[in-house]
Amino acid sequence: MRKDALLTGMMALAAVSVLLTGCTDVTNEKPVIYLYPEQVQEVYVQLELDGEFTCTYPEYDNGWKVKAYPDGTLRDQDTGKEYNYLFWEGTSGTEYDLSRGFVVEGKDTAGFLEEKLAYLGLNEKERNEFIVYWLPRMEDNKYNLITFQGEDYTEHAKLKISPEPDSILRVFMVYKPLDKAINIPEQELEPFEREGFTVIEWGGAEME
Repeated sequence: MRKDALLTGMMALAAVSVLLTGCTDVTNEKPVIYLYPEQVQEVYVQLELDGEFTCTYPEYDNGWKVKAYPDGTLRDQDTGKEYNYLFWEGTSGTEYDLSRGFVVEGKDTAGFLEEKLAYLGLNEKERNEFIVYWLPRMEDNKYNLITFQGEDYTEHAKLKISPEPDSILRVFMVYKPLDKAINIPEQELEPFEREGFTVIEWGGAEME
């Protein structure tokens, strides 16, 4: 009887461990990069991804070379085309930490994201674009375990930008749909202040 109880406990612990870590290849979805220089200037952006690109727009050719404007408008130096941001998507084997975060009912997802993204430092336009992309995939889930990744993300998708920005914010949400609520420690978030030439990025991934 004690052996059965011990085995059951070990299986439960293993299940929780798998739930709270991302241990398989995932797609980093729709990371977009906004550039806000203080004056019109040429900017060169490179991304070192620990994985493979599946899509970029404009096309990533060993980097993006753009003329950036203070309102966020970007003009491709090669084609002359205008963009609102730089888009990329790719796969990686990064192991994301879901041991701290927020368990949110699907119906409450929009309000949660509005509050947390504003606190993290996204402006209204950036928040709207984030939510419009992710909300349809999250609001019908019974619950979502939501986390915002730090070095687990940035160390596997390194940005190199010239000239170097004065401030940079990279918001990368990883979430997991849940059938029922679980108890985990709440993640502590830090607010961000924009100073000088500012770079903002947001993206995310779903853990199955």
